[in-house]
Amino acid sequence: MTITKSSTKMKEKSPSKDALIIGGGVSGMQAALDIANQGFHVYLVEKSPSIGGRMAQIDKTFPTLDCSACILTPKLSEVGRHPDIELFTYSEVKEVTGEEGNFTVEVLKKARMVEEELCSGCGQCIEVCPIEVPNEFDQNLGFRKAVYMPFPQATPSVVTVDMENCIECSRCVTACEREAINHSQRDETITLNVGAIIIATGYNLFDVSEYSRFGYSKFPNVIHAMEYERLINAAGPTAGHMIRLSDGKIPQSIAFIQCVGARDVNKGVPLCSRICCMYGIKNAVMAKEHEPDTDVTVYYLDIRAFGKDFEQFYERAKTRFGVKFIRGRVGEVVEDPESNNLIVTVEDTETGEVLQVEHDLVVLSPGIQPPPELAELVEKIGLDVDENGYVEARDTLSTPVDTTISGVYVCGCAEGPKDIPDSVSEGSAAAMRATISLNDGGD
Repeated sequence: MTITKSSTKMKEKSPSKDALIIGGGVSGMQAALDIANQGFHVYLVEKSPSIGGRMAQIDKTFPTLDCSACILTPKLSEVGRHPDIELFTYSEVKEVTGEEGNFTVEVLKKARMVEEELCSGCGQCIEVCPIEVPNEFDQNLGFRKAVYMPFPQATPSVVTVDMENCIECSRCVTACEREAINHSQRDETITLNVGAIIIATGYNLFDVSEYSRFGYSKFPNVIHAMEYERLINAAGPTAGHMIRLSDGKIPQSIAFIQCVGARDVNKGVPLCSRICCMYGIKNAVMAKEHEPDTDVTVYYLDIRAFGKDFEQFYERAKTRFGVKFIRGRVGEVVEDPESNNLIVTVEDTETGEVLQVEHDLVVLSPGIQPPPELAELVEKIGLDVDENGYVEARDTLSTPVDTTISGVYVCGCAEGPKDIPDSVSEGSAAAMRATISLNDGGD
């Protein structure tokens, strides 16, 4: 069942003054804070064990190279402590019915096997857990225990028991002085009544393995940008040391290949992802900051530096940091089996010369796409999507965060590709539209 698009019907009960936000990334967090600070109660639903989204995984932001965690951590704390924000992490929206002012939402709250109100996040249970598995937060480059918190600033500061890998040894139960571990906990369905909904489900990275000619998953020294982010992050699996995965050596030559899964009609992704040029340049600059003597080359189609100070950042990458830029679509990447170095074949479209350049490490910069759960969510709600799978705005010029259903709004990368400042701005815009709806009672 989907929600009714008409908002003119008489309500059978009083309009709800509560709001629901689906997605706990930086855009959803901003929307939650703005609504809650106006005195409305907010339910924030996030599928992961912690809010924070993609921003929690990256090291620096462009074009200022500010510390991502330094910006995000205070916001995490503010959301977690706000009396009018109720977090449903490790949860998913299963069904939405109703209309503006009176939406009924069923939320599946997955069992953490931990009593959240008792857990202090001390980590004693983590220390005694004997099981280690690849850490998805670190893009599977590092390891975590079967009892874990995704990252040190995780909000809420509560552990989660991964029952798929738990061997039921009960060491975590014994170690927990607060008796918070509860392996008999089960999933539960919670019904919420809200007056407005904001969709802030974020994005997925394009699956770079679809480009077999680049050798991802075949050659260990071909990685993608988010893996690179975790390698250079001080809280990452290598404590911020930029190394090659094949031998642990510090790379002396790094290639960044842009537009992987963007602007490619052959892969069904003709859309420019907007952020790839700038995060690719940022990553290239970060390589120089970590190891100034590293030879860094960016292979690109066009540089689209459209935002405030973006062009200056691009020029600074060339002149101050010495990053090389070669215009041309890379044909293939092959490996030298003796050294594990990589040979990049590319036509320099500015000179017409075909080049074969050897690098120690190749970093693919994938485009961004709507997450799979967004398609499921819009089907449940009855929303329209555009030709690229993003939530369609009612009018991109006059009401860019309003969806085709009254009382339902969208922000961040659920509406289309954008960077962090634009995502935050849209979160505030969606919050304002939602509070107008709540104040009007759906009338």
